[in-house]
Amino acid sequence: MIRVALALTLGILGSLGAAAQDVLRADVVVYGGTSAGVIAAIQADRMGREVLLIEPGSHLGGLSSGGLGATDIGNKAAIGGLAREFYRRIRAHYSRDEAWRFQRRDEYRSSRLSAEDDAMWTFEPSVAEATFETMLAETGVRVLRGERLDRPRGVGLREARIIELGLVSGRRVRGETFIDASYEGDLLAEAGVPYRVGRESNAAFGETLNGVQLSRARFHQFRFPVSPYRIAGDPASGLLPGIEPGAPEPDGTGDDRVQAYCFRMCLTDDPRNRIPVAKPEGYDPVDHELLFRHFEAGFDALPWHAIAMPNRKTDVNNNHAVSLDQIGLAATWAEASDAERAALLAEHRRRQQGLVWALAHETRVPEAIRREAARWGLCRDEFRDTDGWGHQLYVREGRRMRGRLVMTEAHCLGRRIAPDAVGLAAYTMDSHHVRRVVIGDTVANEGDVQVGGFPPYPIGLDALLPLARHARNLVVPVALSATHIAYGSIRMEPVFMVLGQSAATVAVAALDEGVDVQAVDRRRLRARLLADGQRLAWTPPPPEIDPRSFEGVVVDDEEAEFEGAWTESRSTRPFVGRGYRHDGARETAGALARFRPRSLPAGRHAVRIAYSAHANRAPAARIEILHAGGRTELRLDQRARPTVDGVWTELGTFDFAGDGRDAVLVHGAEGAGHVIADAVWFRPAR
Repeated sequence: MIRVALALTLGILGSLGAAAQDVLRADVVVYGGTSAGVIAAIQADRMGREVLLIEPGSHLGGLSSGGLGATDIGNKAAIGGLAREFYRRIRAHYSRDEAWRFQRRDEYRSSRLSAEDDAMWTFEPSVAEATFETMLAETGVRVLRGERLDRPRGVGLREARIIELGLVSGRRVRGETFIDASYEGDLLAEAGVPYRVGRESNAAFGETLNGVQLSRARFHQFRFPVSPYRIAGDPASGLLPGIEPGAPEPDGTGDDRVQAYCFRMCLTDDPRNRIPVAKPEGYDPVDHELLFRHFEAGFDALPWHAIAMPNRKTDVNNNHAVSLDQIGLAATWAEASDAERAALLAEHRRRQQGLVWALAHETRVPEAIRREAARWGLCRDEFRDTDGWGHQLYVREGRRMRGRLVMTEAHCLGRRIAPDAVGLAAYTMDSHHVRRVVIGDTVANEGDVQVGGFPPYPIGLDALLPLARHARNLVVPVALSATHIAYGSIRMEPVFMVLGQSAATVAVAALDEGVDVQAVDRRRLRARLLADGQRLAWTPPPPEIDPRSFEGVVVDDEEAEFEGAWTESRSTRPFVGRGYRHDGARETAGALARFRPRSLPAGRHAVRIAYSAHANRAPAARIEILHAGGRTELRLDQRARPTVDGVWTELGTFDFAGDGRDAVLVHGAEGAGHVIADAVWFRPAR
């Protein structure tokens, strides 16, 4: 459903009665101190304009300083401009010995850290926040903290131009151009710009991955049957909390449901810095009954994904069927009042804190899991004013504007190219689960989609702009115009920073040219973006080893089909083609790379596989060969150097039908190390 909020006329807003001294003025007003908002404010200031940045909370940086220290992007070469400057500053910080307080620099290992890179993509929350603050301190940007829009009467319009914002404090803010950098899209909604909350149907934009997704929802799924009823096996006892009654709609059906949120947790196992996670007030074991039943059914893993950050810290994300994501609790967040959001925030923390406590203390959790969970605690030196919990809930998706251009699945896959690029996106089309349903007599999660394998693609300017009849001086870099599934690829923090810089460039260009944001000179805009280091088109790097130089058929990772959250990399040589993919050592069942030789002639072929060996690789990556005689499975130690020229390892010789069904499958997500998917060579047998 497309929604439109009603904005106030200037005359009504002017009747709020604020004193003249409570009216603030700026050329560019940025609402939301997210990473995009901070970068937008810096860019507008560097372009010589007076800037006011309004942040409803007390911290700047959004998720980038709120616990998401493991930067997701897919291909880091797609990031330029001020965003890359931020990550370069992070690297400069960690190049100093004094930055390493709880471990030595040479002890830190991360797949996101490469000596060949000019930037660093993993960091502690406090370091990210300090970096944003330092960058802002070098400008003349004025920052208002603890100020929020007075919803639903906080925007004054005149002839589709935002003239004034009304804040809860009674202050008023007047500006020439405005940028909505909030995760929720609060400013665009108050301005009366149409938007969408939830999932479109596949039919709406000719997509395949939108709407209800149950058949594809293989990731973060129950591995063993678990009863959904309060009394296991007894439907008359009613459903456990958080499980929807009734049969799910057909796949592809649109709805208003929203993918789950969580806190990204910064934990440590260092006793000098560790705070044990306390049992939360209001703890109720029934909230975690599905977790206990899953363990009792045979599940035996710690249900989170801990990614190493510097100084013996982690960025912990959701993983497995019952984990940090509070499935279903995000449904009302986008449209909620400030008081309702505060209550939802507290409930997210209560449930997530309860789950973490339960993992370490409840006897229905296997003893080995309890021991491992108990090793970890919150950090004394992070989030000091929120008891070690992040100040920013992971709002993965709120409102999405309906603008001049709607980014869709086709843009992500390169089947349609968005014009007037203002940045590149490069991540998997990714949605977390949105609800729990009953299938037969068991519970299932619904909504998770992870489809990648495509190169970086452009985001068009018109996806950041409302129609002129709705708002002529507003730019939206975060709650931009995209379908649910396309937004799942775009919604990465580095991309938000890129789009924040571009949004500010558009806003200042409109002022300089004396036109609406929709009418800026796009050639001049592109020239300025490029001059400021933005990357607007993807040029693949030259191949390390040319896959065309081998006899037979070589399927490179660029031609493979990927399911799950695989990441492009060039960190460890040698590799075939322009790079390779890795699974991030995630413990998520179902990640798969499919190398299908589409022009393979029938006959007998030797099969070789390429991977770049390293000590952090999987010791037993699962490989399957689909051939004319059936299916052969083997395990491959990717820590060992490949046996043929240091590039290839022989898998065997097989008969292939040449009918399109032949393939080599590389299974990721074993959790014991990084699984590498680079290339497969089908060489005619002699």
